[in-house]
Amino acid sequence: MSSANFEIKAYPEMWEELGMDVPRFEKARLMLGEAYSKTYLSQTNRPAKMAYFDEMISEIHGGRVKELLAAKAAGHPVVGTFCVYIPEEIVIAAGGVCVGLCGGSQGSVPDAEKILPRNICPMVKSAFGFKAGRICPYFQAVDFVYGETTCDAKKKTWEILDRLVPTYVMEIPQMKRERDRVLWLAEVKDFQAKVEEVAGKSIFEADLAQAIRVMNEKRRALQRLTGLRGANPAPISGKDALLIEQIAFYDEPVRFAAQVNELCDELAERVAKGEGVSEITAPRVLISGTPMALPNWKVHNLVETAGAVVVGEESCIGTRYFKDLIDENLPGMEAQLGALTDRYMKIDCSCFTPNDERIDQIAKEYRAAKAQGIIHYSLQFCHTYNIEEIKVRELCERENIPYLSIESDYSPEDVGQLQTRIEAFLEQIRG
Repeated sequence: MSSANFEIKAYPEMWEELGMDVPRFEKARLMLGEAYSKTYLSQTNRPAKMAYFDEMISEIHGGRVKELLAAKAAGHPVVGTFCVYIPEEIVIAAGGVCVGLCGGSQGSVPDAEKILPRNICPMVKSAFGFKAGRICPYFQAVDFVYGETTCDAKKKTWEILDRLVPTYVMEIPQMKRERDRVLWLAEVKDFQAKVEEVAGKSIFEADLAQAIRVMNEKRRALQRLTGLRGANPAPISGKDALLIEQIAFYDEPVRFAAQVNELCDELAERVAKGEGVSEITAPRVLISGTPMALPNWKVHNLVETAGAVVVGEESCIGTRYFKDLIDENLPGMEAQLGALTDRYMKIDCSCFTPNDERIDQIAKEYRAAKAQGIIHYSLQFCHTYNIEEIKVRELCERENIPYLSIESDYSPEDVGQLQTRIEAFLEQIRG
């Protein structure tokens, strides 16, 4: 798809029926289409199979929303999510659909700041603002929203969000002891009861077993993509890989896994031929830290515009979401729920204390990606990641890894400053 004929497709009648602020949303649609064309479709030598993901963006506010509404009309629960800690398998086992709602845009932040404090995480403000401003069709389509207690800004915002849309909150323990696992398992079972109530049906062992297989296949496809990015030259740009990881949170999982595997087949052919999207001498960068919700492409774009290639994302939008699988061969609901709980307990979010396994994971991913430097990216006011950055920096000092720490938000105001810092960092890698 060329930039000349690309557009985010408009569905004004559907948006009107969903109660959206259509005139304002129309402006956002045009801005997103322009940004996508400039950031993505201007790339050269893109894999042909990226056409599916371009189409997903084209239909981001239309075709996929229609699928959600059709599922809802058929009695299937549609659950909006903000975090990788939602046990998606339970929603899928009930015949439901999960769709990510995290905000990655500055455009909705002013709506949130009319209600919420200004000095909190921009992702929380952006997500809340999408609902408060009625400028997100996904927010308008869900049966309820799933929230969690991974940070103070989130858990207090859910109380206010519940006034606008039903919001279910799951308690995530802040440590990983046996007593915390007991609490977590109880929370998983309570969430199952909530989903069954909304779905009007019970979840049985066979339902959950199938859902586990579906999510494992999705995660395996993303793991395969990550593995292929370790080749040099890189067969796919970091921007395109990030886009796929972002789309993972709202696309239908079986279809998504199939399309990612088709893309990986193409990438494997590129690797075999020694073909890539960058020069073999291009600096290879791993980005670690807070998630980059769609359409937050700022850092990746700056890095790759400067002649480097991003070869991995150690974040909730990246490997933290898909690095761990669930045993598919356990008999009985109790064993399945236990294995599911154990899998989600392996996620190394910075909300946990202690969290040394995340530092070990960063080192592991750095080596696997054959990276040559690490950028740690934190959103402003994200206290846990900003403090944990100290340990990431210490890791890089021990291992003599070129390192850059970035703290930013969604506004374009710091692009010039970030560009200067990133270019200097890449010169350090080049030597």
